[in-house]
Amino acid sequence: MHVTRRQFLLAAGLAGLAVQAPGVFANPRGASTPVPVSRAIPSTGERLPAVGMGTWITFNVGNDPYLIEQRTNVLKTFFDLGGSVVDCSPMYGSSAEVLGQALDALKARDRVFAATKIWTGDESATRSEADSSRRRWGVERFDLLQVHNLLGWRGHLETLKAMKAAGEVRYVGITTSHGRRHSEFEQIMETQPLDFVQLTYNVLDREAEARLLPLAQERGIAVMVNRPFQGGALFRRFQSEPLPAWAGDVGVSTWAEYFLKFIISHPAVTCAIPATTRVEHMQENMAAMVGELPDERQRQRMVDYVRSL
Repeated sequence: MHVTRRQFLLAAGLAGLAVQAPGVFANPRGASTPVPVSRAIPSTGERLPAVGMGTWITFNVGNDPYLIEQRTNVLKTFFDLGGSVVDCSPMYGSSAEVLGQALDALKARDRVFAATKIWTGDESATRSEADSSRRRWGVERFDLLQVHNLLGWRGHLETLKAMKAAGEVRYVGITTSHGRRHSEFEQIMETQPLDFVQLTYNVLDREAEARLLPLAQERGIAVMVNRPFQGGALFRRFQSEPLPAWAGDVGVSTWAEYFLKFIISHPAVTCAIPATTRVEHMQENMAAMVGELPDERQRQRMVDYVRSL
């Protein structure tokens, strides 16, 4: 069944989009309400909405009150449409402070799956950086702490494992971006007890399909996908092109849905984290969690179509 963005938004307003398996459920009045796609974290079985939110660049707005209010509205839309996973990093400028102000304004700290990164060459500073980020977000603890781009990963990961054992963080992981250092990334995945990995994957950047995504499935590691739109480059490249005539067959009515449904339909992917500054774009992103997802044959067709343009 293809669900339009309008239908999605109406359903969200009625039911709050409870996070369950994809499909529909009957409400007490007998109407069908779309249920957003969710994925289980392999190490615990906890389910997460398949579309999260990144904050790179978009939430780095300093102290500008107008922009902070705008980003707060984006975050509100994200939560209202069933989102929970928000990802940040100390290297993202003022993003953590802005995010903290938005969470405070929305009184939404109980609605967020809080994920950030450790980004320092000082491998003894893991806890102090996590504490700094925690204060900036205004949360009691993080759900997920990740070693950012493998910087000092050996020391940081040892501390993160100890923090997890002590209940100071729920999940630990590592990240890479722009398709870098996949060989070392693979070795860490094979040898370390990770809950999450974060990597780049989209309809054009598909190197992760060769080994990292299958390895995540083998090892029971959740996958968070960054740069799902190539930092906006996919829109600049394809937005003026028409969607294929068969787009409705895979539940697609916008390019945002096209790009995100391709990603979250991969069986290894737990969550994609697109970033945006606009409410209407957030609505498009979240609509990717509702309706049909492409099967393997349709996924290849999606790849072939963008390659043909």
